[in-house]
Amino acid sequence: MQEKEQTYTKVSFEEVTVEIISLDYPDIKQANDMAYLLNEYACDPMGGGKALSEELQDNIASELAKIPHAFSVIAYVEGKPAGLVNCFEAFSTFKCKPLINIHDVIVLEAFRGRGLSQKMLEKVEEIAREKKCCKITLEVLSKNEIAKASYEKYGFKGYELDPEAGYALFWQKELTSVSLS
Repeated sequence: MQEKEQTYTKVSFEEVTVEIISLDYPDIKQANDMAYLLNEYACDPMGGGKALSEELQDNIASELAKIPHAFSVIAYVEGKPAGLVNCFEAFSTFKCKPLINIHDVIVLEAFRGRGLSQKMLEKVEEIAREKKCCKITLEVLSKNEIAKASYEKYGFKGYELDPEAGYALFWQKELTSVSLS
């Protein structure tokens, strides 16, 4: 995959064409745009601050295409990739219905602060409603105040069953020696 050099000028979304679509993983342009956006996110301090491997960038779209419950929403501003949301359908045992977990939300720095994430979340919600999902979930870093404000604006809030039990925490255990092959 060739590295793409992108430059953007900040403009109001009312003055430009914004397109929010469900990503078609086999589409080469969309797959490349997805890899570019995901890598930009990975390089951001809130994404870990480290570039993704070429192997991952070359294979992410084809690997996601193999997962029937995965989907992505991509935002284009004037035809240029500007934002991405990667999602997975899961299941709520307490509601006995499907749910959508948002795994990544990416808005390139030049496009931040003008509601692009809200437009992408609207598209995710539209898809979730079509799938008869009971909720949409996501995780966010506790110090990512900008993202938290965006999610709260859209209606997300901390998850709790009972205030006495506290809020849910997102934990992980990394497994070593896992490769793409």
